[in-house]
Amino acid sequence: MKKIYYLSTCNTCTRIITELNLPKDFILQDIKTELMTESQIDEMRTLTDSYESLFSKRARLYKELGLKEKSLFENDYKNSILEHYTFLKRPVILFNNLIFIGNSKKIVEAAKQAIHE
Repeated sequence: MKKIYYLSTCNTCTRIITELNLPKDFILQDIKTELMTESQIDEMRTLTDSYESLFSKRARLYKELGLKEKSLFENDYKNSILEHYTFLKRPVILFNNLIFIGNSKKIVEAAKQAIHE
């Protein structure tokens, strides 16, 4: 699979997508306009160690809903991502059987290297 889950309104996401210089066969899914399905989140989970690794603790709603003060479990992370797109750490890049989560320079560089090998 060659896919990116991102927000078109996020300048960081659009900058990274441009920087990656993606082949034409990549699928881009704007998670605000095309909501993620449970099977898509489960697919991402199979490529990483936990739902928590897909979860953004920097999301405004994380603080607003008081989730910071709660003990969250794997199902809580999954359900939160399903309930509101803002909880997905972005972008999520799927390339073959690899997953790259987030926007750190190290992650983006690793994705770029994998895509253009």
